[in-house]
Amino acid sequence: MNLFFQTILVIVMMIFSSAHVMGQLEKVIVERYYLSDASDASDETGGGLAEGSVTYRIFVDLAPGTELKSIYGDAGHPFIINSTNTFFNNVSDGQSFAKDFIKNRYLENTVALDTWLTIGQTAKKQGELAYYGILKEQDTNGSFIGGTNNDGGSAQVADGLLINSDVTIGLPLTTSDGMDTSSFNPTGWFSNGVLNFSNGLDSTIFGSIVQGNQFQSENFLLSCAGVFGQVADSNQIIIAQLTTQGELSFVLNLEVEYSIDGVPTIVKYVGTNSINGPNEVYSPFLKYPLLCGCDNPEYLEFDPTVACYLEGSCLTPFVIGCMDTLACNYNPLANFQVDELCCYPGLCNNRNIEDVCPQLKGNSFDFSLFPNPASESVTLNVISGVQTSIEYFLYNYHGMVMQNEYIQSAPLNYSIGLELSNLNPGIYQVRVVTEIGEQNKLFVKL
Repeated sequence: MNLFFQTILVIVMMIFSSAHVMGQLEKVIVERYYLSDASDASDETGGGLAEGSVTYRIFVDLAPGTELKSIYGDAGHPFIINSTNTFFNNVSDGQSFAKDFIKNRYLENTVALDTWLTIGQTAKKQGELAYYGILKEQDTNGSFIGGTNNDGGSAQVADGLLINSDVTIGLPLTTSDGMDTSSFNPTGWFSNGVLNFSNGLDSTIFGSIVQGNQFQSENFLLSCAGVFGQVADSNQIIIAQLTTQGELSFVLNLEVEYSIDGVPTIVKYVGTNSINGPNEVYSPFLKYPLLCGCDNPEYLEFDPTVACYLEGSCLTPFVIGCMDTLACNYNPLANFQVDELCCYPGLCNNRNIEDVCPQLKGNSFDFSLFPNPASESVTLNVISGVQTSIEYFLYNYHGMVMQNEYIQSAPLNYSIGLELSNLNPGIYQVRVVTEIGEQNKLFVKL
């Protein structure tokens, strides 16, 4: 590959590398897990679950073979979970981290709607099996919570709690509880920034001591040795369950590990568009609600910070070309200049100018007028394949010569501005005569 084509290839790769490089983080999924009804709100044991509260589950969708190691907040990349209303925490047996639940506690009152964090695991290991969160639509092993599995709460509701089948939540919890089992049990758990080191209590939105509607920290970490998704054809890992009556928003950061040629590689994906380290990658999917705009790198309006397409945001197709009007291959449709593409008589980046600009084959010439239409002036550019004299004539609509000039031994690439301010609006003709022929073109004076 010659230097010219190498240069063009590098430029094109640089342009399109600004597109979303999904890498190991493919997307983030926010699932509407449950919608609390009046029966759920009747329970007092769990403490004050408002009717109409939505339970959301957040999953990170990773490329196959990628492990989730941690979720975190650090300087420059705060971990933020926010709602316009308070988050619900079950006061009887809620947990800050889902890995600390005993399976049987999910059968009591509204425990299954508690607000918590995790990395995949949703209950302690029981015998040989541990429980993991999966999307309800991928849950095929039934449910052990809700309905007849539930104790009915403090009101002892006969049919049990958590039976709402509202269509906005997809499958009801009595059909699919969004949990499955695995013999794998993650190790090396560590947390910072949620539990008080001295007494082990949690006064954040994940604990029941203080009601709150926001968790924001630059000193937060929940980590383990690593977790994969539980469904064979996907790698989706739950990291949070959040119950609130308000509108949810968040900014997340996570650390993953995958193998490159057998070598373990760590990458940190951040939801704040500022990169502080070599192994950090910004992902717009880590911010919710998603920011939408032009997500297509084939358009000038492309914005690498958006996560989804906004109707009408991509307007101008991206066109690489020579934007130098003095070049013989000037492209008026181009909107991204590449100097190496431009070709001039005697300077064509080691290419055959007759191939790039076939109008110059043999003893020939071409000329252009721009802008067209024009108001104050128009540029006449004449490109010749050989040395020649040039004479141009500017005619009005009636054929009268308004301007005329003769240039002896003009350069191969000749440009001159024609003054139009003293001309009336209308259609004009320019005729260019050279020793190798003549051409005529029209332009409009505004």
